Amino acid sequence: MDNSPHVPFFKPIIGELEKRGFVLVITARDCFQVKGLADLMSIECRSVGRHYGKSIFLKVVGLLTRSFQLMAFIKKEKPDLAVSHGSRGQLLTANILRIPALQIDDYEHSDLTIKPTWFMVPEVIPIDKIPMPKDNIFQYPGIKEDVYASSFTPEEGLRASLSIAENDLMITIRPPATEAHYHNPESDELLKATIDRMGQINNVRMVLLPRNDSQAHDIRNMWPDLINAGKLIIPEKVVDGLNLIWHSDLVVSGGGTMNREAAALGVPVYSIFKGKIGAVDRYLAEQGRLILLENSADVRAEIRAEHRDRSRNDVSHSKAALNRIVNEIIRLADSCNN
Repeated sequence: MDNSPHVPFFKPIIGELEKRGFVLVITARDCFQVKGLADLMSIECRSVGRHYGKSIFLKVVGLLTRSFQLMAFIKKEKPDLAVSHGSRGQLLTANILRIPALQIDDYEHSDLTIKPTWFMVPEVIPIDKIPMPKDNIFQYPGIKEDVYASSFTPEEGLRASLSIAENDLMITIRPPATEAHYHNPESDELLKATIDRMGQINNVRMVLLPRNDSQAHDIRNMWPDLINAGKLIIPEKVVDGLNLIWHSDLVVSGGGTMNREAAALGVPVYSIFKGKIGAVDRYLAEQGRLILLENSADVRAEIRAEHRDRSRNDVSHSKAALNRIVNEIIRLADSCNN
């Protein structure tokens, strides 16, 4: 598990595989609250590696370092199959140790410099967009977030824990991934426009989820008045993202996963992501489940700051995505073991 979205995604997959008797070796990179979320969701895992920063040179150093750390550990475990949602460190390790690897992904523009043995994507992504042999590409129905949103049950008390009243308009905000190689500074401008605009509305409370301590520090320095007034809240500890989204009236996010989680839960969501828009987000936008903000004018014109009827439940409880992924993993694991 390389990034925070991998934790809720793999939790039900881990549960299904363990129920069917598979022995799993679970590793996590210590960054982006991955370990904190794993602890919150009671996933036992081995912490291997960390994030090394934004520069390409340091990213390469981090990739090689984590791969060698994984190698020393994995050699003893001797797994039949490696599975990740786009972990370059795991893929490099699997390639060196000749371990067959399945990479699950939901973004056709992902870097495939290090190729897996098999690749799996949602059905809305055309397989001809992926630079892999077509026989080695599999698909699953729905979107990645359906895998775990389908079993989501809201927990009460979240607003109270953040000192947010029931009649306040609660907005969850996820800043852009400023240290990612795909980061576009236009996303930062949209974030600023959103916080400045929403900060002017009396009953609005914004819950902001920074990606790391450095980003949290920058945000505190940029909007000290809003933080002191309790209008901009940075949680002191890790929170369950789905529960936070469910209790929100709307979501504004520079991260693809939180956008799609909100869409899966039927919560109004606005994307400030300015990288290459993938097929999944275009599919959700065409369905009216996600609004793509292009500029600061869109922030003023498109975001509807209004209360959401949380008594409605638009969540699909279909297990089709989860079952397809689990069955494919089992089929591949069995073929590797024969």
